Amino acid sequence: MTEPGRQAVVRVEHLSKHFGAGSARVDALIDINMEVPSGQVVGLMGPSGSGKTTLLNCMACILEPSGGRLTLDGEAVYDDHWLKADLRRLRLDKIGFIFQYPNLLPFLDATDNVAVVLHLAGLGAAAAHKHAVELLDYLEVGHRKHAMPAQLSGGEAQRVAIARALANRPRIILADEPTAPLDSARARIVMDLLRRIAIDQSAAIIVVTHDEMILDRFDHIYRLRDGRLETDELSRAPAGVDH
Repeated sequence: MTEPGRQAVVRVEHLSKHFGAGSARVDALIDINMEVPSGQVVGLMGPSGSGKTTLLNCMACILEPSGGRLTLDGEAVYDDHWLKADLRRLRLDKIGFIFQYPNLLPFLDATDNVAVVLHLAGLGAAAAHKHAVELLDYLEVGHRKHAMPAQLSGGEAQRVAIARALANRPRIILADEPTAPLDSARARIVMDLLRRIAIDQSAAIIVVTHDEMILDRFDHIYRLRDGRLETDELSRAPAGVDH
């Protein structure tokens, strides 16, 4: 449940998703209920095929649920059908995405990889470049602002990808295995960055992960099994973070 005084930035109510029909029907998500308040980082865990990516894609407004209700940043966006006509704009305005691999555009330097999102949102070139550099500085990779993706280390590339996800100041950040390609030390650094972002920007961050080494970085851990939410357990407070 959402703590008193904290807004639920992501609210999922009785959400379901199935594929196919009749004897071929597969229930990927069954009666999912969860809330993520501002300033928190929550983990979404479960075995392969449990429904984690399906749930993430529903919350991202990429995959249409089969039923239930989805509220993002205080706005109902799905209630047994989409309530918004322009889902692309909704994603651009409200949601930042971080993937397992940075997926940076190889022909753009670090700054332009971030600025391209701002261009899509309609920001002018000079303002987009300025804000991109500010984000890279915020994530302590500003000294690599002119580097091409092939010149970046794995940790640097992931920071640039995080900067890109933050470009439009989204209240919701969805991360799919963001630490998978990193060693344990760099994985913890990335998670600490996400925690700082959640607090600084009053964002709600949801991380799909299999990485047991980063569990102490989450405020809550949701576990899925066979499409059902198994537990909602409070993890211990992250090291060095005051609540």
